[in-house]
Amino acid sequence: MFKTTTFRQLRTLQTVARVGSISGAAGELHLTQPAVSLQISLLGEAAGTPLLRRVGREVQLTAAGEVMSRYANEILSLWSEAGEEVAALRGELGGTLRIGAITTAEYLVPPLLVRFTKERPGVKLQFRIGNRDEIVRMLAANEIDLAIMGRQPRELRTSAAAFAKHPMAFIAAPSHPLMHAKHLKLSDLESANLLVRERGSGTRVTVDSLFKEAGMKLHAASELSSNEAIKQLVEAGLGVAFLSLHACALEMQAGLLATLPVPSTPIERAWHVVHMSERRLPNVAALFREFLIQSGAASERVASPLEMAKARAVRKRPKV
Repeated sequence: MFKTTTFRQLRTLQTVARVGSISGAAGELHLTQPAVSLQISLLGEAAGTPLLRRVGREVQLTAAGEVMSRYANEILSLWSEAGEEVAALRGELGGTLRIGAITTAEYLVPPLLVRFTKERPGVKLQFRIGNRDEIVRMLAANEIDLAIMGRQPRELRTSAAAFAKHPMAFIAAPSHPLMHAKHLKLSDLESANLLVRERGSGTRVTVDSLFKEAGMKLHAASELSSNEAIKQLVEAGLGVAFLSLHACALEMQAGLLATLPVPSTPIERAWHVVHMSERRLPNVAALFREFLIQSGAASERVASPLEMAKARAVRKRPKV
């Protein structure tokens, strides 16, 4: 059905679909914009239908473009896997580890990647960070092979394995008045300018559940999509927050933040490594998955935030 199609055309379409623009794809592929447009046009001619449409100054994939983009991802992934397996026959471990992580996990994953790649210098990395919806979309579109997140996505057929503990707690500046409050209760936080992550994030789901189980409704002063922005506001004394302790490890070590001694916290969940059930993992991705399961929980970087939180909570708890 199709005329001659090249890997270059498929990779160009893949890049345009991912970055969402001709100019962005041109910059990433080190091509001119006319060259990118030509590759997409040739691929469209081979398919017998346009793959892009212009909407104002932007471009969007047509229905045919969506289909071609999905198959381009699969074809290029299979081609990459073929190269990896041939390299494995020669006794080499190479290839590209394509991994995505939700924003909170960006504090957890890098030390593990360093340990993994240090012993495997032939492995290249594609490490993507995004909110939960973005990471789920990347996983579904075959843009990444593994995803690191708290909760397994229900909207996709995936396999998930827990590999590390994920502690979450209320935090504040050490000088905050609530740090010295006696018999601190969850209800005391309602008037404390509570800062939380956006709806749908793992920490938001957890804090919502915490209030619901206590028969209360969460009244957040502000919703922010950035852990860094929340930490900056809390450090300045402008409120308290509920965050992953992995996101606060450095600030807690420096004495800029501390956990509030709220009953039933810290709350401990699990980090999961997730992949599509029906998609065979490339060798390097399968190895990294096993590496996480076997050694992730033993990492000092993984274990320290909860230990730190418990220690600080004991020190800050007022005497009665």
